[in-house]
Amino acid sequence: MSFSHQTLGQCVHFGAGNLASDVSAEAQRLAARRVMLIASGSAASAADRLAEVLRVVHRYDGARQHVPAEDAEAAGRVAVQVDADLLVCVGGGSAIGLGKAIALDSKLPLIAAPTTYAGSEATNVWGITERGRKTTGVDDAVLPGSVVYDVDLVATLPTSLSISSGLNALAHCVDSLWAPRADPLNAAWAEEAVRALALGLVQITETPEASVDGAQQLQYGAYLAATAFASAGSGLHHKICHVLGGSFGLPHAQTHAVVLPYVLAFNLDAAPAAGDRIARALGAGDALDALEHLRTRIGAPRALEDLGLREQDLQLAAAQVLDVVPASNPRGMDQDDAVRLLHAAWTGEDPAELRPHP
Repeated sequence: MSFSHQTLGQCVHFGAGNLASDVSAEAQRLAARRVMLIASGSAASAADRLAEVLRVVHRYDGARQHVPAEDAEAAGRVAVQVDADLLVCVGGGSAIGLGKAIALDSKLPLIAAPTTYAGSEATNVWGITERGRKTTGVDDAVLPGSVVYDVDLVATLPTSLSISSGLNALAHCVDSLWAPRADPLNAAWAEEAVRALALGLVQITETPEASVDGAQQLQYGAYLAATAFASAGSGLHHKICHVLGGSFGLPHAQTHAVVLPYVLAFNLDAAPAAGDRIARALGAGDALDALEHLRTRIGAPRALEDLGLREQDLQLAAAQVLDVVPASNPRGMDQDDAVRLLHAAWTGEDPAELRPHP
């Protein structure tokens, strides 16, 4: 066995009702006196609580999906104007993504308090959308130095959003098994994350009295999934979803939830070890069958058509996907393959049809 692995350094807090106390303690540890607070639209009340305990010099509300370049530039200018010495982000991937975009240029330290299971808080990956294209990169300057997981921030999420966001986290696990820097440590974390995420998804949908336990399982799984993903890099699934989000404006979590089984079906027979890990984590004999059973059980979104993608855009999307297919992908992809995969995801047909026929 021979491999190299880089572990990213963070201070991570898990708890219930710990948002203000843990964020405040981390800000004090950093001796922050001029905080720029960034919040998703749905996290306004959480941001209000933070504003009571932090020395906030500017508050940015309503961070948008996929981090439009104009938002990143405007927010970056504000950070300079107010002489911020710390960025605190509370919200989903939109708020954390905007904070990362500011940190990319300013090198300001960043604290993240996620309100979904997107996982951006645990990676050093940034993404900015400009002129209909989403560009991503890796830079340690954007890695939040501290992450605060407060189950109270996610326990009241609409179930439909929790399902999509949880499946987005599960996609981090799957991509980690065949991404460019996949290694045994990533695989171990990914497998445990799949187990935790599946358990949490079932709990929040089928056992309302255990919704808090389910939400904490999802936070735990999302963190493990993101750390595996950050180390392994972006695989085919995320490359496809970045095209669909950045160029066609599709919603982030729901797009991941729809596309995941189609990428798994496409790659599965060329990556048997990955399939074995996924199946084992889901307690089944076949990874795709197990994933489809889970998706049916929790009522996952099914088709890209329902998310607003037009059929006439499939050829263009396929061409853009081909430009970013990772060399490490276990199965080669051509234009016909890309169109076939996207069309299957667009209609919501049985993903098993994408598996090679003997």
